[in-house]
Amino acid sequence: MVGAIGAYPEGSPYDFEMRTFAPRCGVPEDPACGSMNAGVGLWLTSTGAAPAAYRVSQGARVGRAATIEVGADADGTVWVSGATTVCIRGTIPV
Repeated sequence: MVGAIGAYPEGSPYDFEMRTFAPRCGVPEDPACGSMNAGVGLWLTSTGAAPAAYRVSQGARVGRAATIEVGADADGTVWVSGATTVCIRGTIPV
């Protein structure tokens, strides 16, 4: 998996644009990747490159625009949230 993130100019509705690619997994581009946003969020917030809470735009380039909210608690725990749509329901025996 490969990700790229870039900052929007100050005053934009989003702080960053994220692009995530996983071609080896059969996903040319993930329109809203929570795991990549969590990892990058930890890096950005722990280094001071981003505030403790920020907004990410992802998926617009592939026709599935998503808004992802990333926030870090005082102890460094990173939270990723946003609206979702259930596409599949079911049970998997483990």
